[in-house]
Amino acid sequence: MSARYRTPCFYGVLIILLLLGAGCTSTAIGDVTYTNGTLLVPVTCSGEPTDAFVQVTVYEIRDLHQQEITFRQVPVTLRQGANEVLVPLSLPLGTYKLYVYILTPGDRQTATIRDIVV
Repeated sequence: MSARYRTPCFYGVLIILLLLGAGCTSTAIGDVTYTNGTLLVPVTCSGEPTDAFVQVTVYEIRDLHQQEITFRQVPVTLRQGANEVLVPLSLPLGTYKLYVYILTPGDRQTATIRDIVV
């Protein structure tokens, strides 16, 4: 095999090995609910267990405008299958837009926007 063909093969194998060792290969965020000062964020992981952070940025919706009021970041170990992440957060009555991110060291796995009414 010539050097011209070894380099792409090497990088292809390297990429496959990185993907296999990356932990949770696919995550999905379900419908977020709010109860007793806590956001419940359902997260589904289709790969191996991995350490991550769930970050929630909260925007208040008032008079057709949104304004950031707070954010929280919670460390979590995502296991394969369904996970429930509890994010302690006290919100007064109102309408909110939540930006929910799943973050792993050096990478953002997925993100979604959810609307809730408290």
